[in-house]
Amino acid sequence: MAKSTGFLFRLTAFAAVLAYSSISTAQTPQSVHPGEQIYQTVCAFCHAGGDARAASLRTLQSMTAEMLEYTLTEGLMSAQASGLTDEQRAAVIDYLAAERPDNNWISNNICSDQHQSVSLASIKLAGAGVDAGFSRNLSAEQAGLNKADLHQLELAWAIGFPNITGLRSSPVISDNTLFYPAGATGYLLALDTQTGCIKWSYDAGAALRASAAISEPQDNGQRYLIITDEQARLHALDPVSGTLLWQVAGEVDEGVATRLTGAPLPFEDRLYVPVSASGVARGAEAEHECCDGRGAVTALDITSGQRLWTYVTMPPAAYTGAVNSAGARLRGPSGAPIWSSPSLDVKRRLLYVTTGENTSLPATDTSNAIIALDIDTGEVRWQFQAIANDVWNMACSGRNPGPNCPAPEDSIRKDWDFGSAATLVQLPDGSERLLAGQKSGHLWALNPDDGAVLWQQRIGEGGALGGNHWGIAVDNTKVLLPISDPNGANRTDDVIRSGIYAFDIATGRADWEYRARPDCDDGRAERVASCAQRYGFSAMPLVIDGALVAGNIDGRLFIFDNADGRILFEFDTSDFFDTVNGIEARGGSIDAHSIAAGAGMVFVGSGYERFSQQAGNVLLAFKVKP
Repeated sequence: MAKSTGFLFRLTAFAAVLAYSSISTAQTPQSVHPGEQIYQTVCAFCHAGGDARAASLRTLQSMTAEMLEYTLTEGLMSAQASGLTDEQRAAVIDYLAAERPDNNWISNNICSDQHQSVSLASIKLAGAGVDAGFSRNLSAEQAGLNKADLHQLELAWAIGFPNITGLRSSPVISDNTLFYPAGATGYLLALDTQTGCIKWSYDAGAALRASAAISEPQDNGQRYLIITDEQARLHALDPVSGTLLWQVAGEVDEGVATRLTGAPLPFEDRLYVPVSASGVARGAEAEHECCDGRGAVTALDITSGQRLWTYVTMPPAAYTGAVNSAGARLRGPSGAPIWSSPSLDVKRRLLYVTTGENTSLPATDTSNAIIALDIDTGEVRWQFQAIANDVWNMACSGRNPGPNCPAPEDSIRKDWDFGSAATLVQLPDGSERLLAGQKSGHLWALNPDDGAVLWQQRIGEGGALGGNHWGIAVDNTKVLLPISDPNGANRTDDVIRSGIYAFDIATGRADWEYRARPDCDDGRAERVASCAQRYGFSAMPLVIDGALVAGNIDGRLFIFDNADGRILFEFDTSDFFDTVNGIEARGGSIDAHSIAAGAGMVFVGSGYERFSQQAGNVLLAFKVKP
């Protein structure tokens, strides 16, 4: 969360709150909600900006009571809220919770009979990676778009979502339907691609998280549409009707806060699911016995959700015998979460995964790594550790590390994990490369046979909020690398490398680059949070017929010609939009898996409030001008 002085203040204040745990409305001025007093004393330091990763008050106030209850009792904030009494927790929830909106925003936008049918005759985008190798590369035929026409896109429609502050997921797209996970609304929507009307909706009962994926037809003829939610559950639906076919828990270790962030990957009769659990947030708490999470991959039977095998990045954390300065016993190893998406090597029958940093000592050789797993057994074929001894948790944020941050002599403390999938590419000469971007700013090219490094490049300084975040894209012989190094007091304009970089896949030779710079004119300084400091490319990009679609965290959408980096199209999404469902909507930062295309359209989810970025709640659909 924040620097240690903030933690000490917050923990002292927390103890003060617990000392008079009988807080009641009678003891509090009528103008002050009793939950607000607890929030201001216990929670506000981090959530008011003390920790860039903590949700803002606005985000918390968009969550329903059910979502907050889960988060504080079983989810990511359960450790931080463990000292609250039931009465205090209820008061905070009552203060923060948004009313669950009625369903008018759905019912008012139901498709007419003319647009009601769901066709699966042609799947244009089956998952976030586009293909098994995670190329993020759509042909003109798949996208229904040609590079020659991309300079003349126009907004076709927009749909707004109530009580949310960000969008993060990629949809599945058929020839007439967009299956869209609408974030914190908790709904998966089957939208008509041309009009944005709703064919069916599915309420998952919790905010949705990862990108959607769809399987090939199984022996029973059924396709399975897969989504995940913030309670680390997997849902498999019938894509034609939206009917639930099965639902299972995705956690590997009971009682450990778990997220399913990376896109699930269906292949043959199985579903491969990356699991992110690390304790990175809980490490900020001085009295937390840091830390207990670990990354994993599970293989499920696609027809039933039954677990077939599990790979974990390390054994369960054990007490090490060490004690931190606050007197808490320490556990480890922990971390190496897999919050990226897996990719597949059909020829070698390998599943490639990338991992994050360790969150407590001792460091393991599975952190900050690219790992090849046998898809039939989950056994490790080979692994490559890009950067060793990177042990980091939120106690390491700020200038004064907290008690659970390892000493500098024990760790490099960089938070240089992988959020990028490993992308398998075959070149015209038949040779292959396995490519992945890293938050250090590195781009790695490995031999897929054994994980040996063939070449590497590094752009910028990287860091906890820098480097390559969500992934790369490839186009024939080029790999496109987004970089999101934030501006800061210690960086001058000439060294800020936020932008897009193209490299030759075979050799790593630099081809072209586009360096991003802030655009805060024409009212954008007022519309875009941190406009002058945050203007990098963080979202996973997408290639369409030789052009790169990339989103800036300041809300600008770009399309580049991959031949030379020339800008073909630019659109500012950080504005207000009229919507097909009548919901007031505005755009904001473009981040995560928010860019998709298919059926002759480009789709962009605009808004991402985390890390002091600009909130938003709109899905934009673009088409070529007639």
